[in-house]
Amino acid sequence: MAQRIAQVTVVVREYDEAIRFYTETLGFRLLEDTDLGGGKRWVRVAPAGAAGAELLLARAATPEQEACVGNQTGGRVSLFLETDDFERDYAALRGRGVVFARPPREESYGTVAVFVDLYGNKIDLIERRGSAE
Repeated sequence: MAQRIAQVTVVVREYDEAIRFYTETLGFRLLEDTDLGGGKRWVRVAPAGAAGAELLLARAATPEQEACVGNQTGGRVSLFLETDDFERDYAALRGRGVVFARPPREESYGTVAVFVDLYGNKIDLIERRGSAE
């Protein structure tokens, strides 16, 4: 039996602002934006050229969900954006106004820096050792 994680939900305040951030600021592709009625949409985004999991942008619909916007993992890094060229992507993201919460550092597994999305969710930009080979 073959399985894979297809999507990971990111709870957002508003669909259009989240789409703009993920597509214009991070350079992701908008894969789908389907109106489901009643103000609900099915919105999928993914990094350009990605073959892995997608993000499902889900608008907070209850006070409990609204409380999770920007803190989906209790302050921990929630997503790991792997790159084959850390310097290129780090410079591009900074040039588009992405806020880095932690500067680049070398770790045993590769080069990493932590940035935040428009709500404050932490995301690692990471180039794993040997990934450019």
